[in-house]
Amino acid sequence: MRILVVRLGAMGDVIHSLPAVASLKHSLPQAHLSWLIESRWAPLLEGNPFLDEVIAIERRSFGGLRRAVRGLRGAGFDLAIDFQGLIKSALAASLARPERIHGFHPSQLRERLAGLFYSHLTSSRADHVVEQNLDLAAEAGATSRVITFPLPEGREEPGLPDGPFVLASPLAGWGGKQWPLAQFHALARLLGRDPGVDLVMAGPPGEHYRLGPDYYACTVAGLIHATRRASAVVGLDSGPLHLAAALGRPGVAIYGPTDPKRNGPYGDTFTVLRAPGAVTTYRRGMEPVESMRQVTPEQVHEALQARITRAIPARRSA
Repeated sequence: MRILVVRLGAMGDVIHSLPAVASLKHSLPQAHLSWLIESRWAPLLEGNPFLDEVIAIERRSFGGLRRAVRGLRGAGFDLAIDFQGLIKSALAASLARPERIHGFHPSQLRERLAGLFYSHLTSSRADHVVEQNLDLAAEAGATSRVITFPLPEGREEPGLPDGPFVLASPLAGWGGKQWPLAQFHALARLLGRDPGVDLVMAGPPGEHYRLGPDYYACTVAGLIHATRRASAVVGLDSGPLHLAAALGRPGVAIYGPTDPKRNGPYGDTFTVLRAPGAVTTYRRGMEPVESMRQVTPEQVHEALQARITRAIPARRSA
C-alpha cells in the first residue's frame, strides 16, 4: 500500500500531525508512507523514522509545482489523508489520484469546500487538534496510537548566549495572537534581575524591522537547536511554542483569542496564562487583542520561575 499524507504547513500544524502519522506507520509497517509538505517546513521531518519519503514542494515556484504534480500522479498512491483541511491541500491530495481520500467532515474544516474532494469523512469529538488528527488516522487505518514527536536535533547557528537563557518567539501567524513587544521587553528586565539569565527573542531572518537588531535570527533547524538548549520557553499560539511542547521543554504559554483546549501546548510541561473573560475568536486581526494585553509581564515571570524550578530536579535525576 502507498499512502500519501498531506500537511503542507505550518510549523505548529506539522508538529501536531506527527503522532497521527507515526500511528499510521506503526499500524501499517509494510506500507510506503510519503508526506507532502512545503519545502520551508521540510526540516521538521528530517530523519523521521516513520516516513519512507518526504515530498517537498516549492509553492512559490511554478516549475516546482508542476514537477510535484507530475510526481504525485505517477506515484500510484492507494490512499491520501489530508490533515490540513484547506482547498489547496485537498486539491493536492486529489492530484495524486488515489483510490480514496480521507479528510475531516466539512463542519470541522476552516474551508468547508475542501470536503468535496474527500471520499471518506471523519468527525472527531476530541478537543485538542493532536487528538483530532489521531482520530482521522484511525479512520484511515491506524489501529494503534503512538504519541511521539520524532523531531530532528536541529543545527547550531550563531547568536545564542553561552550561558543559560529563556527563549521567546514573539511572532505569531496573525497579530491578534501576539503579546505586545513592550511586554516582552518588560519581561526581559524582570529576568535580568537573575544573574546570568538572558531572554533571547527569536524569529526568522528578515524580521529586524519588527523585532529590533538584537534578536536571534534563525532557520527552522536553528530554532530546534535553540529550543533544545533553552532553560525555558515563553510562547504564543504559534509554531515555536508547539515545537517546545513537543520537545518536552518547560515554559509559559500566553493565550488570548484562540482556545487552549484545542490549540494549546500538548502535554504538561507548560503553564497556560489566559485573561479571565477572554473571547475565543479566529478572526485574523493585525493587532494584539485586549485579552493578550491583559496578561502582565509579572504574571509571566512568576509562572516562568515556577516552571524552571520544577524542571531542575527532573534534569538532575535524568
